[in-house]
Amino acid sequence: MIKIGFICTGNSARSQIAEGFGKYYVEKFGKDIEVYSAGSNPSKYVHPLAIKVMKEKGIDISHHKSKSLEEIPLNELDYVITLCGDAAENCPVVPHANTQHWGLPDPAKAKGTEEEKIKVFRDIRDIIEEKVKNLIKNI
Repeated sequence: MIKIGFICTGNSARSQIAEGFGKYYVEKFGKDIEVYSAGSNPSKYVHPLAIKVMKEKGIDISHHKSKSLEEIPLNELDYVITLCGDAAENCPVVPHANTQHWGLPDPAKAKGTEEEKIKVFRDIRDIIEEKVKNLIKNI
């Protein structure tokens, strides 16, 4: 069984979106893959706008919770995908895993009106969807 971990700092938006798409595409493509997400400094919540934009795609992540690295089988991961966009963020490294860095801005830091913020979430969601779909398809 292949194991993929989507890792970020807070595990409230980008990595949660990636986990949601990962589980969706694993099922869609009939792959034998387990998907996890976690944060090096978990926020203790899943961002409401992440939940909202995933619901627009028909994927419910409202039951997800922000997890620490200790709550997933970090040392068993075959793929580690870091989604931290900021060099100042602390993304962990798992030496034996196939590691990819998808440096994406944190939508939770978006400023402006609610509509402006949700547009940022949608843009990041759509980038993550393409990347996750391609990853899962090619494993």
